Amino acid sequence: MALTNNYLKGVYETVLKRNPNEPEFQQAVLEVLESFEPVVEQRPELEEKGIIDRIVEPERMVMFRVPWVDDNGKVQVNRGFRVQYNSAIGPYKGGLRFHPSVCASVIKFLGFEQCFKNSLTGLPMGGGKGGSDFDPKGKSDAEIMRFCQSFITELQRHIGQFTDVPAGDIGVGGREIGYMYGQYKRLNNEAVGVLTGKGLSFGGSLARTEATGYGLCYYTKEMLAYKGTSFEGKTVVISGSGNVAIYAAQKATELGAKVVTMSDSAGFIYDPNGINLDVMKDIKEVRRARIKEYADLVPGSTYTAGARPWNTVCDIALPCATQNELDENDAKALIANGCKFVAEGANMPSTPEAVAQFQANGVFFGPAKAANAGGVATSGLEMSQNSLRLSWSFEEVDERLHDIMVNIFKCCVESAEKYGHKDNLVMGANIGGFEKIADAMLAQGIV
Repeated sequence: MALTNNYLKGVYETVLKRNPNEPEFQQAVLEVLESFEPVVEQRPELEEKGIIDRIVEPERMVMFRVPWVDDNGKVQVNRGFRVQYNSAIGPYKGGLRFHPSVCASVIKFLGFEQCFKNSLTGLPMGGGKGGSDFDPKGKSDAEIMRFCQSFITELQRHIGQFTDVPAGDIGVGGREIGYMYGQYKRLNNEAVGVLTGKGLSFGGSLARTEATGYGLCYYTKEMLAYKGTSFEGKTVVISGSGNVAIYAAQKATELGAKVVTMSDSAGFIYDPNGINLDVMKDIKEVRRARIKEYADLVPGSTYTAGARPWNTVCDIALPCATQNELDENDAKALIANGCKFVAEGANMPSTPEAVAQFQANGVFFGPAKAANAGGVATSGLEMSQNSLRLSWSFEEVDERLHDIMVNIFKCCVESAEKYGHKDNLVMGANIGGFEKIADAMLAQGIV
């Protein structure tokens, strides 16, 4: 699909000019702008007030040096980022990613997507994202602590519970959040909900660890029900083996499916009997080892190095690893192997060509900004608990999460149908998230 609206063409040309050599950001903007064409045609005030000119430009982007000392006493220097993308509907909210691939383009694409995702939750949260090109793999706890303390020493001057509330993402789990929260508290002399994903003993929320994976399955459950079916008896392939993948596998299994694959950056495992989550959690959450060990521990399973699981026969695919992990050829392989439903657990894991293949071949496709919104939704619920000085039960948080994901799916369906694109959940998610932000920006004037 190519842009046909002259206003949107002009906006995208400006994005390309201002953001050269940033392919991830350009890809994210183009995909969203394509969805806005019917909205712009029906709502001329969006062009008159420059809403989309403003929405593609971050309100603020911070880049900073992060010096730290390794266990050998050598000084290391990494680069830190925070994009505060849009605050029209609330304080900036979005994760921190520690991974060698982190750069301005990746952070801006993630922050841009986060705006619409947060809007879809119905909670008052704007969009932001941050991180560093620091790689936690192979580092000692002491090295990670020193890095996190240095990182937050700079970032703390830009965030706050009513300004910008970061969370975790790839490479940033409970350990890293704990170190950063401790240093923030030390520097600011206040215990407030400035970070989410905290430990349960100091303000964290039950169900946060499970939230993105569970939310993905709740959204997928609605997709399946909409088409008159369910998880019961379905075969599911999942990529990734972090929190999202593990808890998506757990919830899909609880809902009656058989999950047969998981992966890491080195390869994937296939278990025709269904993934043994106790073994998987021990490998990835306790020992932080490579996924290939699963094949040595579970009879009947196999490990394939240097490959992703998309050639596996399945009914449902849930990509939960990283951006652009599923390309056009992978999509064709899934279609050939009988896959009828795809829902994204990672951020933008499918390339535009892959999405086009799914949509052209009758695969019901749930985009990341809707399907993986469960994590940030529960982060929003953690913010609420912190403000109230309360702690809700696991069941209460899970029930609220379930209701949010049901409402997100409903919003996607209704928004797509409203503008003549029935069952196109990509259009629905983009438009549903956008219109709430656009209305807030119109109400607040030119800011």
